[in-house]
Amino acid sequence: MSAKTIDYYFTPMSPWAYLGHERFAAIAKKHGAHIEVKPVDYGRIFPVSGGLPLAQRPKQRQAYRLFELQRWREFLSVPLNIKPKHAPVPAELAARLIIAADMKELNAMALSLAIHQAIFVQERDISDPDTLKAICAEHGRKPDFLWEAEQNEETKKRYDAYTQEAIDRQVFGAPTYIYKDEPFWGQDRLDFLDRALAKG
Repeated sequence: MSAKTIDYYFTPMSPWAYLGHERFAAIAKKHGAHIEVKPVDYGRIFPVSGGLPLAQRPKQRQAYRLFELQRWREFLSVPLNIKPKHAPVPAELAARLIIAADMKELNAMALSLAIHQAIFVQERDISDPDTLKAICAEHGRKPDFLWEAEQNEETKKRYDAYTQEAIDRQVFGAPTYIYKDEPFWGQDRLDFLDRALAKG
């Protein structure tokens, strides 16, 4: 494993995690850094961090968020539906699928990107097991891979553990990248993470 390790806390439902995903992966690769992929439950994090689910945020903040998503979509030239048909939906099963891929030393980052794209580009419902089965098949995994993730108690334990770990490390938003105990919140902080990795 690389001497440089980045803990990556996110949820598949975050458009900001999606917008930063490929740039983050490229930055980590450039510096030879290892990514610890840690999907978490922001439904548990928000109540202890002062955050609110999107639907409960003031209208002014909801409106400004749409402007920002549009700006970043255009700036990065990344396809993104800023009002996806199937969002928000429960993300636990998708998160545990990503954890299962990581446990089997498969490409959890690639699977995470596929799930992001399913939500924000392809208008698919990632809370639907059949959708997740199809995504597995598209990425070379048999449909029973999802069943194993759902039935495997270890994926549930890790999801809970990652969430508590994020709370303990004062994570409050998605995505959050932590390198050498320094948090970088948001895909718009990736330049700072890049510089930190360059320092060693």
